[in-house]
Amino acid sequence: MTQQYDTYTPDDQAVWELLFRRQMDRLPGRASQAYMDGIVTTGFPNVRIPDFERDLNPRLLPITGWRVVAVPGLIDNHEFFELMANRQFPATTWLRTRDQLDYLPEPDMFHDTFGHVPVLTNQPFCNFLAALSRIALRFVDHPEAVDMISRLYWYTVEFGLIREDGELRIYGGGILSSPGETVYALESDVPQRLPYNVQTLLQTPYIIDHFQEKYFVIDSYEQLFDSIPEIEAVLENQLTVTSKQ
Repeated sequence: MTQQYDTYTPDDQAVWELLFRRQMDRLPGRASQAYMDGIVTTGFPNVRIPDFERDLNPRLLPITGWRVVAVPGLIDNHEFFELMANRQFPATTWLRTRDQLDYLPEPDMFHDTFGHVPVLTNQPFCNFLAALSRIALRFVDHPEAVDMISRLYWYTVEFGLIREDGELRIYGGGILSSPGETVYALESDVPQRLPYNVQTLLQTPYIIDHFQEKYFVIDSYEQLFDSIPEIEAVLENQLTVTSKQ
């Protein structure tokens, strides 16, 4: 499908500008430097909805070889991971309404693009995402393995924290697109902030209807990519154990 940019209404454009400006007031000093740099290098327009083919892809492709592709909404696991294994990031084209500014039950275009695309300018992170997706395709017919991969994706790509120059910063798109969780993830005393650990993370359930109780902290994007062999080994071992039961 295509984005069909001309169908966006003036109110859609106004909602985008409101969301963009509100988050950009919160993110300096809280977002990963890779994200802040990516906002600039991908040319995110602040007063209008980004056009995937005119605004984002011409800048993103030469940097890491990734591109944004339009999808209707949530898609099945196989299609999702197949796209990303081929360095295509799926983004929905619908935007939340004014009465959904702070919460909506599934990701919209602001989450998918503003939350995720800037970090796609970081090559080690992109390498991790493509490698994880190739692993996911191997195990896509095994529900237990898919559950474990979903936890890993959730606690890294969606709700990951990174330590930069001794300070915690945000790189997960689910946090970066949420004004409330942007502050909560770094400044609240409620959640645990744990070192990135593959074994622990793969066994940790996640929360979908309120702020997280746990966040996992990486030391670098290279650490994510370097953990790919361990992720694959753990999944293979788990399937072996399950098949013997």
